[in-house]
Amino acid sequence: MGYFDAASGAPLHPVARQALLASLDEGWADPARLYREGRRARMLLDAAREAAAEAVGCRVDELVFTSSGSRAVHTGVAGALAGRRRVGRHLIVSAVEHSSVLHSAEAHEADGGSVTQVPVDRGGAVDPVVYGDALRADTALACLQSANHEVGTEQPVAAVAKLCRQAGVPVLVDAAQSLGWGPVDGDWSLLTASAHKWGGPSGVGLLVVRKGVRFASQGPVDERESGRAPGFENIPAIVAAAASLRAVRAEAAGEAVRLRELTDRIRARVPRLVTDAEVVGDPVRRLPGVVTFSCLYVDGEALLHELDREGFSVSSGSSCTSSTLTPSHVLRAMGVLSEGNVRVSLPPGTAEEDVERFLAVLPRAVTAVREKLGAPVSKTVVREADVLVVDSLGKRCPIPVIELAKVIGDVPVGGLVRILSDDEAARLDIPAWCEMRNQEYVGEEPADRGTAYLIRRAT
Repeated sequence: MGYFDAASGAPLHPVARQALLASLDEGWADPARLYREGRRARMLLDAAREAAAEAVGCRVDELVFTSSGSRAVHTGVAGALAGRRRVGRHLIVSAVEHSSVLHSAEAHEADGGSVTQVPVDRGGAVDPVVYGDALRADTALACLQSANHEVGTEQPVAAVAKLCRQAGVPVLVDAAQSLGWGPVDGDWSLLTASAHKWGGPSGVGLLVVRKGVRFASQGPVDERESGRAPGFENIPAIVAAAASLRAVRAEAAGEAVRLRELTDRIRARVPRLVTDAEVVGDPVRRLPGVVTFSCLYVDGEALLHELDREGFSVSSGSSCTSSTLTPSHVLRAMGVLSEGNVRVSLPPGTAEEDVERFLAVLPRAVTAVREKLGAPVSKTVVREADVLVVDSLGKRCPIPVIELAKVIGDVPVGGLVRILSDDEAARLDIPAWCEMRNQEYVGEEPADRGTAYLIRRAT
């Protein structure tokens, strides 16, 4: 079987399991108490904090444990913004941040603050110069992930942090996807991470606030975790998280080389094995175990089910999956194809034969989905003067693109096709299809219902 969704949650590392079981008997008491059991629990908590701080590259008193990575983000963003409120209420984020960062930004904006989203290129990376241009006199905080959770693209954190430091603006780095592979470079100010991303137990997050960063904890606080994460610490889980972080770091160098070779193999062979497939994300500056691709004329949810039946667990940013009605904000920001999207994220220890079996299964899974979709029964095609009009209203991706592909050959070179669609994914997928098929995307215009997309046949 192939579990290929480590970016969502890595399997529990054997060291984490051992540490968790061992500390259940030793770390149950209140570490704030002075009696023997409390002192023993405090020793375990202190040792775990020292191990985690060493892996991050920070002082021990700069790191606190939270109940999750998302909680670390929410606490870090809110505390940093509150601490610098006298400077201003402007927040900068990239367009491809994790939803926890974007939700924090939404809450800040709803409370009267201002937010700038910095765009990314087609590979998913920000341009440090463009990011720097977003800095203002009233900027209180800048956020930039170390690596993207959907496509694996690594961000130029060091370059952005340097520009922010020169402007006197702290930078919060979401390092959830990368911390297991190594420390984050650059002069960052705050850092967050989540243990279940590197093989630790779920329910443990890290928040690092460098000394000298103005920070004001929001909401009720107590004496726990420097007042930044109230509540009784889950010491067994924290110990397991720190132990597994140290273990994966010890294996990281060799495993990164091995997994990168496997994902390079997937990147190279998917376009050869599957027609009309696009591999997305930066081909070089990326995490070792993540590769993402999209397939034209494929329903994302159906493809995930086909692969699951074959024994492979993968993820998707496609708008066709049941968890969302709109395309992934990451794919949308990159301007790449979203339909039939598959994210493969290999956990450490993935066998070469499992990857080869996945590559053998994938083409027939895609073919099965395409055959099931077939030609839409209710397709409506009419001509308005010199324009071929296709009515795809009420149809979800990838049907509008399938209908476009079926009729583009019915117009002469230079002729226009007008696709009517009320599916939000069409705004992303139709231009992406045009780029892949060397056709001219003219643009969109209002329609009585939905939106009209104009495509000119170029070849």
